[in-house]
Amino acid sequence: MLDHAIAQIKGLRVEFQTKDGPVVGVEDVSFDIHPGETVCVVGESGSGKSVSSLSLMRLVEFGGGAIAGGQLMFDRRDGSEFDLATAGQEVMRGIRGNEIGMIFQEPMTALNPVFTVGRQLTEGLRLHKGLTQREAEARALELLRQVRIPEPERRLQQYPHELSGGMRQRVVIAMALACEPRLLIADEPTTALDVTIQAEILALMDRLKRETGTAVMFITHDMAVVAQMADRVVVMYRGNKVEEGPVEEIFENPKHDYTKALLAAVPKLGEMRGKACPEPMKLLGVEGQKIEPIPGTDEVLLTVKNLTTRFPVKGGFFRRTVANVHAVEDVSFTLNKGRTLSLVGESGCGKSTAGRSILRLVEPQSGQIDIDGTDVMKLDTGGLRRARLDMQMIFQDPFASLNPQMQLMDQVSEPMRNYNIASGSELQDRVASLFDRVHLPRSFMRRYPHEMSGGQRQRIAIARALALNPKLIIADEAVSALDVSVQAQVLNLMMELQADLGLSYLFISHDMAVVERVSHDVGVMYLGRIVEMGPRARVFENPQHAYTQALMKAVPIADPRKRKAEKDLNFKPIPSPIHPIGYEPAPSEYDEVEPGHFVLTTDSGY
Repeated sequence: MLDHAIAQIKGLRVEFQTKDGPVVGVEDVSFDIHPGETVCVVGESGSGKSVSSLSLMRLVEFGGGAIAGGQLMFDRRDGSEFDLATAGQEVMRGIRGNEIGMIFQEPMTALNPVFTVGRQLTEGLRLHKGLTQREAEARALELLRQVRIPEPERRLQQYPHELSGGMRQRVVIAMALACEPRLLIADEPTTALDVTIQAEILALMDRLKRETGTAVMFITHDMAVVAQMADRVVVMYRGNKVEEGPVEEIFENPKHDYTKALLAAVPKLGEMRGKACPEPMKLLGVEGQKIEPIPGTDEVLLTVKNLTTRFPVKGGFFRRTVANVHAVEDVSFTLNKGRTLSLVGESGCGKSTAGRSILRLVEPQSGQIDIDGTDVMKLDTGGLRRARLDMQMIFQDPFASLNPQMQLMDQVSEPMRNYNIASGSELQDRVASLFDRVHLPRSFMRRYPHEMSGGQRQRIAIARALALNPKLIIADEAVSALDVSVQAQVLNLMMELQADLGLSYLFISHDMAVVERVSHDVGVMYLGRIVEMGPRARVFENPQHAYTQALMKAVPIADPRKRKAEKDLNFKPIPSPIHPIGYEPAPSEYDEVEPGHFVLTTDSGY
């Protein structure tokens, strides 16, 4: 490349002071970013990818870090080269937001809840660009149009909490682009978003980069996003750069063992084509892996009929119910022993509420739930307690569901003590064998949750769910918070347990590639209803409902030659699930389009 790099990171070293002495966040990292180029920095949590970006912004000091070595050369607007590592905070204030823009993972932390969107957009323009209020407002409108926000005039008057997550993230992107920065740093900007919104935002950023010629440093752990966005890729591992190259080369011919393992652990949509049953993923560096399909049985375990769950919306002086959130609307399905049924959909579609309703962690309005011959809806408190021996739940965030003050051994044995299943040395033996089951060393039994990584904590949650030998496990986004290599191990563990113990899973997720890997059957949810349902192969290879088709189209694929274009993506905004009291929706009716494959014929709103 003949043009001069906008930013050059040379030999960066960052240290954090802790009570145990200095800890190295980034050891020795060098790479360049050129105008109009997207460099994706990938790695798992703790690899130092975010620390590198915070160093460029000189925000790392606010998190207790210090730049201990190296240079951060940056091309200023006026053409001078400048080492950001030596800049004072005063100079940095003129550069931040003006010459370097930043988009964070969580848009709510980047927006100020007490100011309108309009005020936040115009502030930087007036400060850095010296525009008048009127000029700044005109530019703010233009920016909101650029990021495709509907009704931009109205949005300028609104506050951040009045916007959806995807809208807020668009506002943050508009703010980052307001002063036309030479370099844009995006730190996991789509991790918290639904797949259809993510697809739109990625396409949007790609278009804006081409139109403005900005250099982009894009930080992510999602290899499919890398394939969609990157020109060049920098792979980080434990504070060091282990590999760098053009995106096609990294995906098709990775050199470093870590990059190879990372790519092997990514479930790719379409990998299961032609396979009737789920099977574990082949992982690199794992000895003697048995990869066998898991057929399951024809025996029904769980039957759900016409399940409806609504939440009251209170309002007015007397806190009366003024409306209802129709979270789950007339949902029916069956799940066989030893099989996995996945409910997929985007946030707010009702999939988690459906899972919780089956365990009666939230009380359904109406419907039938039958697990192995027991009518769950008719049970009193004692009966429900006994029924819960058969059904357990694994949550998204294992840390929130573990007690920080109890040793892991006690947490796993607690369900058995509660139900008087075992005591004394027998209890100890059972806990030890559960640790073996989930592939954790027995020495961990005396540890506490904070001494474990996220993936290890999730294994503990699985061990605890298995303690009562349940027949059904409801896994609610059980792997979505994990790094990709850990996610692959936990998924394989869940499949191995299913094959060994004949477990049935109700797997709740928004990740289509993971769902394709683990499911026998799939139900696609939209606005409280199942809009399409059937064997995994049929739903994925022959999607019939318009929403399922849009969802499949939006999933980024971990292959840089299969990029999505913005013109392919035109999603409808999701309507509100809140309806006035007395509103009675039509029952769910289905067409059987092929054997066992059903599509909703009632109007789903999509």
